[in-house]
Amino acid sequence: MDFNDSPEEAAYREKAREWLDANAKSRNPDDAKGTMLDEAEGDVIAQAKAWQLTKHKAGWACLRWPKEFGGQEATAMESVIFNQEEGRYQVPPSIYGIGHGMLGPTIMAHGNQEQKDRFLPNMVQGDEVWCQLFSEPDAGSDLAGLKTTAVRDGDDWVINGQKIWTTGAQFCKWGMIVARTNQNVVKHAGLTYFIIDMEAPGVEIRPIKQMSGASGFNEVFFTDARTPDTNRLGAEGDGWRVAITTLMNERSSIGSSLGGGAGIKDLIKLAQNVDIGDRPAIEDGGVRRKIANFAVRKNGLKFTGQRGLSAVSQGATPGPEASIGKLVAAIMGLEMGAFGMELQGAAGVLTDDESGVDAAWQHSYMAMPGLRLAGGTDEILRNIISERVLGMPGEPRMDKDKPFKDIPTGTAR
Repeated sequence: MDFNDSPEEAAYREKAREWLDANAKSRNPDDAKGTMLDEAEGDVIAQAKAWQLTKHKAGWACLRWPKEFGGQEATAMESVIFNQEEGRYQVPPSIYGIGHGMLGPTIMAHGNQEQKDRFLPNMVQGDEVWCQLFSEPDAGSDLAGLKTTAVRDGDDWVINGQKIWTTGAQFCKWGMIVARTNQNVVKHAGLTYFIIDMEAPGVEIRPIKQMSGASGFNEVFFTDARTPDTNRLGAEGDGWRVAITTLMNERSSIGSSLGGGAGIKDLIKLAQNVDIGDRPAIEDGGVRRKIANFAVRKNGLKFTGQRGLSAVSQGATPGPEASIGKLVAAIMGLEMGAFGMELQGAAGVLTDDESGVDAAWQHSYMAMPGLRLAGGTDEILRNIISERVLGMPGEPRMDKDKPFKDIPTGTAR
């Protein structure tokens, strides 16, 4: 397969580059990019919103979205090309990955026209930032085992419970939440999907301090928090089907976004600049083999991503193959971070900016455990790949045919 730009794609790339040249400063290619948005406060949020509005006004925002919602109906490859080119410039970190990559497509697939008209235009131009409220302390990666409840009260739903690992909740206006609306049916059938105002009474957000020093994740508590029935996405009890759309887009987004950060070229540069014994590390056969192994795996991810991209470009929803990219990329990112720190020797324990050490490897190493949880743990993804990609038998499940209220948990519901 030829992965070079077609003449049309080359022209599109040049057009994107010209616009970026006129609106942003080039980034030094030797500088490693951050792997995730760890700190997003104050000026960073304002800068990200301003950049998103600039792109929107010029027709470069949410390229693959329908034009009626502010997109450009661009091809999948055109979107990839712009993202590649944008990565070459000094632009604010995106705070819209969850909204644009996961929740926007979910509203398009399952929302009514009123919901699409209300939420998508503001999402694309950057006025409102979104978060995803799925994980819970007791459910882990078993989304269908969640205990947060939503009870109908007139035209509203009253929500009580707790979510955890919610990325960026502290600067979001809206969230997408899955809650249990029926405990008398099997666990997958008793869920409903809602849009909720993160500034509503009864919503409490508590940032989680991570080992990297950042607070990108949050706990969110709901105490009699209300959301109107007009904010229900899909039918009552149909939350699992709606959530699957979000999850497939999430795993695809996470897997593809992990191509950023310190990469193979950065690792080679580091190995050229540090010594093992009395010679550059790059001259050591073991170091070269390690870097070559990472390069092979990176290319495997690239081509697997191309397969998924081909499916999406033909109108298909991201499938279980997206789990492969997310699983491999997060594990490899952790391993590359550890190897980069190892090459730095004793300096590998330093992260402060005044030390003179390139701490991209340390930050990557500390960020990747969170990404190995986001969108499903490694174990969950391996099960998905084995069952839905390889066709292997599923794991025995004791809760398959039981109403949720009858599943033993050892804790009060």
